[in-house]
Amino acid sequence: MGNKLLIVDDQYGIRILLNEVFQKEGYTTFQAANGYQALDIVEKHTPDLILLDMKIPGMDGIEILKRLKAINKDFQVIIMTAYGELDMIQESKDLGAITHFAKPFDIDELREAVRKYMPKKV
Repeated sequence: MGNKLLIVDDQYGIRILLNEVFQKEGYTTFQAANGYQALDIVEKHTPDLILLDMKIPGMDGIEILKRLKAINKDFQVIIMTAYGELDMIQESKDLGAITHFAKPFDIDELREAVRKYMPKKV
């Protein structure tokens, strides 16, 4: 089984696109449309890396990130934000996010970041 990647985004089209891209890269992917689904998947499958959109109705990205880190402080999380949300970007990095991408992002750059930050299986 490949490395496990969780994609958290309320936009169906983005989840499908990222799912397709990363499955082709050989990752085992999981999708969540909201924070509750994300936390449920994390408990069951312990992903190696999480792509987290910050603008999600209900439980927002900051709250999801806090809860993820409470479950496992070592979770690797890359956040995705709308362009220019500097306060949210800074707060998420303070909470342990490893990097961020502004939407619309370059899919090749995101693919490269996932490759770079995905923990290596021994």
